[in-house]
Order: sequence, then C-alpha cells, then structure tokens
Amino acid sequence: MSLKDQITEDMKTAMRARETDRLGTIRLLLAAIKQREVDERVTLDDAAITAIIDKMIKQRKDSISQFQAAQRDDLVAKENAELGVLGGYMPEQLSDEAVAVEVQAAIEATGAAGPQDMGKVMGVLKPKLAGRVDMTVVSGLVKAALAK
Repeated sequence: MSLKDQITEDMKTAMRARETDRLGTIRLLLAAIKQREVDERVTLDDAAITAIIDKMIKQRKDSISQFQAAQRDDLVAKENAELGVLGGYMPEQLSDEAVAVEVQAAIEATGAAGPQDMGKVMGVLKPKLAGRVDMTVVSGLVKAALAK
C-alpha cells in the first residue's frame, strides 16, 4: 500500500471513530499533497509525500517554539498533537551511529577532500537519508568530517 493510500485509509478510520483532531491533521496533509499534485501536474510517489510531511513537521516545530515563547500552552498542545499524527507517517529515524556511517561512506564514494566538496557529499546523502534524519544534523556531520 502506498503512503497516500495509507493516509486516505487513516482519514476514513478517523472519520468513523469521530476523532476530529486527528481527522483535521490528516485532511491538512492530504490537501498539501493534492495541492502539489495539481500545481506540478504529477502523481506524487512516497518519497515526495515524505518530503511534504517533513516540511509540515518542521513548520509545527517552529510554531511550537513560537507559541512557547508567547506562553500559549493551548496552541502548543494543538501543535504537539498534529506533530504526533504527522510523525506517524515518517519512516523510522536513523541512529546517530548509522548516520555517521552513511556520511563516511558518502565521503569515500565521492572522494571528497575538503569543505569545497560538501555539495557533492550532500548530493549523495540527501536521497538516501531524506525523511529519516534531520538534514541539518547531516550537514553538520559532513562539515566536521571534511574539515579534518
């Protein structure tokens, strides 16, 4: 079953169970997927849908930090609930050790010698790791490894 089909089935399940908060989050996700499909006139694959979910998760995390600064606990709770629903559709997150191994393998595969080769290394890593780890963390690891 594709990720989009799973999301659609989860929407139907949430409707039957009358889970309004979960249903609202799933509808937001499906709307974002549909918007991108209409804009680009394509049918999105699981990788593209994962990228959309990742973007929505980043938005929620940013909102949470803003709402915490404004002491809006009610909105923080709402965003955390949405974050939980969206996180359920992401692939399993990689451990720090697994990411370090992937970074080292990519550096060896590209023959990167210094910081000027960071783009090559990130180009190899992004398709492999997107959605499974925060790419800013990967970027920091690559930068540290290339600086040696």
